[in-house]
Amino acid sequence: MTEQPAAPTSTGDAVVPPGSPGLENLLTEERRFPPSPEFAAQANATPDAYAWANADRPGFWADQARELVSWSTPFTQTLDWSDAPFVRWFADGRLNAAYNAVDRHVEAGHGDRVALHFEGEGGDTRTLTYADLQREVSKAANAFAALGVGTGDRVAIYLPLIPEAVITMLACARIGAPHSVVFGGFSAEALSSRILDAEATLVVTADGGFRRGKPSALKPAVDEALAKGAPSVSHVMVVRRTGQPVDWTDGRDVWWHEAVDAASATHAPVDVEAEHPLFILYTSGTTGKPKGIFHTTGGYLTQAAYTHLNVFDLKPETDVYWCTADVGWITGHTYVVYGPLLNGATQVIYEGTPDTPHRGRWWEIVQKYGVTILYTAPTAIRTCMKWGAEIPEQFDLSSLRVLGSVGEPINPEAWMWYRRVIGGDRTPIVDTWWQTETGAIMISPLPGVTETKPGSAQVPLPGIAADVVDDDAQPVPNGGGGYLVLTEPWPSMLRGIWGDPDRYKDTYWSRFRNIYFAGDGAKKDDDGDIWLLGRVDDVMNVSGHRLSTTEIESALVSHPWVAEAAVVGATDETTGQAVVAFVILRGDVAEGHAADAATVQETLRTHVAKEIGPIAKPRQILVVAELPKTRSGKIMRRLLRDVAEHRQVGDATTLADSSVMDLIAQGLATPAAASQD
Repeated sequence: MTEQPAAPTSTGDAVVPPGSPGLENLLTEERRFPPSPEFAAQANATPDAYAWANADRPGFWADQARELVSWSTPFTQTLDWSDAPFVRWFADGRLNAAYNAVDRHVEAGHGDRVALHFEGEGGDTRTLTYADLQREVSKAANAFAALGVGTGDRVAIYLPLIPEAVITMLACARIGAPHSVVFGGFSAEALSSRILDAEATLVVTADGGFRRGKPSALKPAVDEALAKGAPSVSHVMVVRRTGQPVDWTDGRDVWWHEAVDAASATHAPVDVEAEHPLFILYTSGTTGKPKGIFHTTGGYLTQAAYTHLNVFDLKPETDVYWCTADVGWITGHTYVVYGPLLNGATQVIYEGTPDTPHRGRWWEIVQKYGVTILYTAPTAIRTCMKWGAEIPEQFDLSSLRVLGSVGEPINPEAWMWYRRVIGGDRTPIVDTWWQTETGAIMISPLPGVTETKPGSAQVPLPGIAADVVDDDAQPVPNGGGGYLVLTEPWPSMLRGIWGDPDRYKDTYWSRFRNIYFAGDGAKKDDDGDIWLLGRVDDVMNVSGHRLSTTEIESALVSHPWVAEAAVVGATDETTGQAVVAFVILRGDVAEGHAADAATVQETLRTHVAKEIGPIAKPRQILVVAELPKTRSGKIMRRLLRDVAEHRQVGDATTLADSSVMDLIAQGLATPAAASQD
């Protein structure tokens, strides 16, 4: 496609920010991609779902719960919002999450269907059918019970993305023990705080995992975390993955292969109430006690199944689905474990990184397994853009029929590259907005229904009441910006912060009465479609103009030299705050302009001024080789703010590569990065 990606355009010198309702909407996007008649004809979702849901949201979700979830005791109560902001969905029903994800598919005659294609980073593979998964989950559940884990006990999981991670989560659900998965890249300190807060009785870990071609130890971090004090933990179960030597505490530590292999393969799932906690997942705050977001069973499973089936247009008999997220994040919970397995999908899980042993690894996997649905993050897409289209073009990606984006707003340039290079200019793209707290997708196009628009999450899903409001909680008109809120309860919503109901109310419900404030800014375009602008905290105030980091980043990435950008606001004596940008140049451009940083800076500053307005022109632009990202792909902008304001860099332990910050700090101190007028 020869069409150039659009960028934010401006007729003035201000852009619409989150939290500044009433300003003119200056972000425009004219391109539209309607679904093909062939796709629309076979799509799971239909246009009438919106009217059906709007007429009776609780009734709509009750219908989904009955159709998509199996209940041992059918519910008669749908929604109880009488104690807002605490909610109950399907409260008098009983069910089991593992039965829904595994056993019922075997009972329906689908035991031979592949549930998981596992691809290890080094190329080792395992394939588990639904019958295999039923056997392994049952054995693990029996092994956990033999260690004293019962219904209601919490289990901490600290594993690489291997089949045992999925099996462990489902085994916990099978016995009604809420799991707390801690991402394997987190430090011993982070692990310790989560074990303590959840009062976990069992920790399931591994000797290590493989990352970038080398074994990376995990068991030592568990030992260190428990040495800090963890009176609730009775046992540590260890999966042998890398063969690394591990320290051993007799009486506490247990090998997975010894305990699970010896256990019975028959286990009766424990039925629990719909509001029984299914899992706790901690959000990584920068300071203070971590927030244990907890989700319950019936409502969460209902929305996980509905959104996975309809947003990705899943055909379980023929699709091969791949979500690249780790199970340590909410995306991995809902769209690797529960959603796909509830729907009987065949899916791929991959242990490693996109560039090990080569930069075509992901596309090699798509080709190998015939992946039809791919769900990944904008940061990964932009990284692949930086590496160049010639890499994916070496592989057969013709099996792909739906592409998804998750984690942060995707700029139009990356959206177009994703569609053109990965999707062959034919696949629908579903740009999804949701959070750990929402549990499942809330805003997204529906393939086969929605005319998609590059860069916009577009519309709330059927059954979801989302809006953009001003400071008085009044909906902004089309073209206006403000706060993204959810005005009615939804089935997969968080039920609180573990052990701290007051913090739950203060964090999410105090800004607007009985309205959930997501913490994100958004705007509506002239069509009423929603554009996410990032966290409200990421808004800058430059000479009285409130600017969105997302829009400036999109403007930078729209320039043909730029592969990726991150923008922060730094304190400025004259303007209050100034825009500081960190950019990664595309590979061929970086070589040609490496010695001419001043030209790069001035060219890109002029480009931003042209696309948005002079007020948005970055004070500084630093060309960097990498950006500070967590292993889930999120850019840690708070660390960039530390560098831009010449402060000591804060905690970087959750970064995939903490040395990135040293290189950035050195670069900002060079004359080439000096302030520009």
